Amino acid sequence: MSGGDKLDFEIRPNPAPVSAAERTALMANPGFGRIFTDHMVTIRYADGKGWYDARVEARAPIPMDPATAVLHYAQEIFEGLKAYHAGDGGVTLFRPEANAARFTASARRMAMPPLPEPAFLDSLRHLVEVDREWIPAGDDGSLYLRPFMYASEVFLGVRPAAEYLYVLIASPVGSYFSGGVKPVTVWVSPHYTRAAPGGTGAAKCGGNYAASLVAQAEAIEHGCDQVVFLDTVERRYVDELGGMNIFFVYDDGTLVTPPLTGTILPGITRESVITLAREAGHEVVERPVAFDEWQADATSGRLREVFACGTAAVITPIGRVRFPEGEFAVADGGPGEVSMGIRQRLVDIQRGRTDDPYGWVHRVF
Repeated sequence: MSGGDKLDFEIRPNPAPVSAAERTALMANPGFGRIFTDHMVTIRYADGKGWYDARVEARAPIPMDPATAVLHYAQEIFEGLKAYHAGDGGVTLFRPEANAARFTASARRMAMPPLPEPAFLDSLRHLVEVDREWIPAGDDGSLYLRPFMYASEVFLGVRPAAEYLYVLIASPVGSYFSGGVKPVTVWVSPHYTRAAPGGTGAAKCGGNYAASLVAQAEAIEHGCDQVVFLDTVERRYVDELGGMNIFFVYDDGTLVTPPLTGTILPGITRESVITLAREAGHEVVERPVAFDEWQADATSGRLREVFACGTAAVITPIGRVRFPEGEFAVADGGPGEVSMGIRQRLVDIQRGRTDDPYGWVHRVF
């Protein structure tokens, strides 16, 4: 099998797929990330051989030796994107080439061999085609796609592995919110930071999320939905939430978001929001935002909306902010007109309901 950019995928249909009746029952209330489709994609890599053995096969457990490198040295990366039912009966992917590029960037930062982007995109297409019946119908449903790659070599020693496994799985999901978009309350962590300059903050690797969990637990203990991290150096400037980027909307219509300096994830939804906000006539500024500034502008009324964004929930309004010394609200604490307008435009493009001047939507079929 070729080790070049284009790989030949062997299709091995699941001999015992979930029945149509059981699939319908599972998808009646799928939640998020709890049920999975019949198939997965696997591709292997070895030094001196390159990428090989690309398959679509039955989803199954992955045998793993106790000395597998990822278990000891955490060489692992992942992505997340969605497939949608389009208005004309087809299926769309939203900006998969951006996920492919970020997957490559994450691999390079983690000293892993990049999967050729054409192979990444082909893996998405093949899995969506074979598991098309798992895409939920209706406006809230989508098929969440989770590509990931890890060091599969069996060895103990601190060096980049010589063998890797790429896997793609899929999960039918409903709306991230039950009962519509709801503002969240966030906790500004006084003790923990997410990433430091020169670290792995811009890579989508599991270690970043593992490091955030203790702070997320602290947020829940304080009655909050999400944690907000400040910068590592001064503990003053807002970086991002545990798994989402953040935007501030001011009374003159300007949107402000922290810049990409290597400590926060370059979100694809973040980039899309910037583009659509400018399309709607808003000025967008990428600059550091101090927590003291956030509090002062919310108190004065100059700050009208704050929202987080990411693949799972698209846009999440932030209603209240808690920190050890107190709390404050942002405007009336509800979803804002600017963010909800951008959200609707983004959702309409993702599902092929409206024009797509940016070429973001890819038709699978």
